[in-house]
Amino acid sequence: MSPKFQVSRDSQALYLTVVAKDRLPGFQTDVIKRITCKAIDEARLTGNFLLFAYVIMLDHLHLLTDCPKTSADVLRCVKGLIGRRVIDYLKDRNYQSSLKKLRHQEWKRKHTYSLWQQEKNVFSIFSESVFMQKVNYIHNNPVRAEMVDRAIDYHWSSARIWRHMPTDDEPLLVDFDRIQWRRA
Repeated sequence: MSPKFQVSRDSQALYLTVVAKDRLPGFQTDVIKRITCKAIDEARLTGNFLLFAYVIMLDHLHLLTDCPKTSADVLRCVKGLIGRRVIDYLKDRNYQSSLKKLRHQEWKRKHTYSLWQQEKNVFSIFSESVFMQKVNYIHNNPVRAEMVDRAIDYHWSSARIWRHMPTDDEPLLVDFDRIQWRRA
C-alpha cells in the first residue's frame, strides 16, 4: 500500500495556478482539455507527485498537489509537459493562427512558442483547513465563471471525485484516497 499524505509543516501541499500566455483562451476545446489532462497525469508520474484536485478553465488551470521535491520542480514539470503536448498538437495540425499567438522571441533553450505566462503562482499549504478552502475554490471556479450551475456538472474538474460521484469517463483521476486526515 502506498503511504498516505498528511498536510503539515513537514509535508506541505501546493496550490498552483497556471495562466495561459496573455490570458488567451487556449483551453476552449475538449481535445485540448483532454491533452492537458493526459499531460498532467504524465507530469505527476514523471515528477513523482500526488494530484489532489484540479480544474481546467478557458485560460488557466488550478492544481492541488503534494510537494515531494521543490515547488519549482512540480511547476516546471507541469508547465513543461502540458506546454509541449499542446504546442505539438497545434504544430501537427498546422494551426498557424494559434501558434502565432503563442510565438515569442527565441529564448536560451531555442523555444519559439510558449503556452504560459512567466509568473509563478504557487502557494504552500500547511493546514487541512486551508487545503479544503483551496479544494472548494478549485471546484467552484466554473460556477463562479457561470459556466455551470453546480461544480459537479463541469467535466474538467475533480469535483465529482471529491463528492464520491465519479463518472465512467473521468478525464483525470486524483489521489483523493491517499490523503490521511487528522480529523475524521
